[in-house]
Amino acid sequence: MNHPPAIARAWTTLAAALERSPGAWQALGRELTESHLALWQAMVGQAPQAAPDPELPALAARDRRFSAPAWQSHPWFDYLRQAHLLNERWLERAIEAAALDPADERHARFFLRQWLEAISPANFAPTNPEVLELAASSGGESLARGLQRAAEDTRRGALTMTDEQAFAVGRNLALTPGSVIHRNEIVELIHYRPVHPTVHARPLVIVPPFINKYYILDLQPGNSFVRFALEQGFDVYILSWRNAPAELGHLRWEDYARRGVLESIGIARAVSRSAQVNTLGFCVGGTLLSTALALAAARGEHPAASTTLLATMLDFSDVGDIGVYIDRDYVEACERRFDPAAAPAVMRGRDLAFTFASLRANDLIWRFVVDHWLKGKAPEPFDLLYWNSDGTSLPGVLYAWYLRQMYYENNLRHPGRVQLDGVPLDLRAIKGAWYLLAAEEDHIVPWRTAWLARDLLRGSRTFVLAASGHIAGVVNPAAKNRRHFYAADGTAGSPARTKTPEAWRAASSRHEGSWWTHWAAWLKARSGRRVKAPDVDADPRHPPLCPAPGRYVLER
Repeated sequence: MNHPPAIARAWTTLAAALERSPGAWQALGRELTESHLALWQAMVGQAPQAAPDPELPALAARDRRFSAPAWQSHPWFDYLRQAHLLNERWLERAIEAAALDPADERHARFFLRQWLEAISPANFAPTNPEVLELAASSGGESLARGLQRAAEDTRRGALTMTDEQAFAVGRNLALTPGSVIHRNEIVELIHYRPVHPTVHARPLVIVPPFINKYYILDLQPGNSFVRFALEQGFDVYILSWRNAPAELGHLRWEDYARRGVLESIGIARAVSRSAQVNTLGFCVGGTLLSTALALAAARGEHPAASTTLLATMLDFSDVGDIGVYIDRDYVEACERRFDPAAAPAVMRGRDLAFTFASLRANDLIWRFVVDHWLKGKAPEPFDLLYWNSDGTSLPGVLYAWYLRQMYYENNLRHPGRVQLDGVPLDLRAIKGAWYLLAAEEDHIVPWRTAWLARDLLRGSRTFVLAASGHIAGVVNPAAKNRRHFYAADGTAGSPARTKTPEAWRAASSRHEGSWWTHWAAWLKARSGRRVKAPDVDADPRHPPLCPAPGRYVLER
């Protein structure tokens, strides 16, 4: 996560830019020296207590790492706290003064932020007063417990984020009743048992991301999107991706599109006796779903009447901080590592999860290091974090192709550049209505980038912006009536009237509560009349293979 070569490059780039402007470099150096000197003099009582930077108090008030009273009550720890914040603020000013080109600026900001977060005094026992107080009050037991937890995490090669004994799939996660009615080497298809005597005639097929387990949409009964969809009267199917073993490392994007998405849609159509289905894709599952529908459209087939995309990128113009990792050297290294002519290999889900966690290192890495390793606290049970630690490995060939075609070259936005099975794809050829959901604070799929998908599609396009981040913005149970979302009313948010994301938000209305209810009303209008609910276990062509949650989701 520290990436020493990348951090060194960031420092070198910054220093070289500032050297071209020696006046700015000298002024910044003098400012930093004087600020630290003033801070030191205040700490030892040789000067009045005053912040060396007028913005420092506001920065400190927002920083949860230093919120405990002990950081301010003792002069030494107060000095460490303010000195660290001062360095952070100075580095921001240095990057601004350097006037780097956008790519270098993003690289410098990201990796220097990573370095500063790593060396925070909160991350080390001798410089964290909370850790020292707890060690003193427990007679050293907290440190002993922390060392034991650190050793256990090191041995298993992963940072413990939650109490993993508190959860188990099929015990208190993924409990919605249903049956696996189809299985091949990469996916299981689950058909859920309806909760009403009648359902809408057109079924809903959900395509979750294949880098995680499907049960993010079926956690516990109180926050299960699947259960909510069933309660709305939809006939629901979901794909459960296999945790790819090494021998499947040769599988391609085409295999996942055809044998995963299109095959599952075909089965849902056959079981429901519906000419079309409604589809929903989440994150990379939405990207895969869109390419699969484009492949079908190129062959004159339109199996989906509508498509919902949750936190999905189709245009990869701005992928956010993850883009700093995906340069030409990395993409080419992955292509060499996962050469189709070589022995099959997979990209481990654990490595992918750590990469995404590093994008928000303070929240998703360092706070667990401090709480579990330094303070010796027991991990708390949290279903979202349990799911986050339960990733799936990907075929290496698929992973390398995805990096180049989507992230690095952004080919999907150009009709014909992406080909599956030799067939050029054009997203504009897909017929049907679209519901596009983004999240305001999403650090994996920036909402403005998700908004760009509207220009690549045809037909009715409804864009909705939810509060919170990549997961909490999507998993926001309607019954809890939390957060808010933005949606356009009437024609105010139509593509013809709003040319930028900012213009769209200005033209939209804020609604309190969950976007789930808004989506349900939208989908009901596209799901047909109510018919007798199917008997999930009674179709002789696709008899139940096992009860939900199935076999693949249990593989870790």
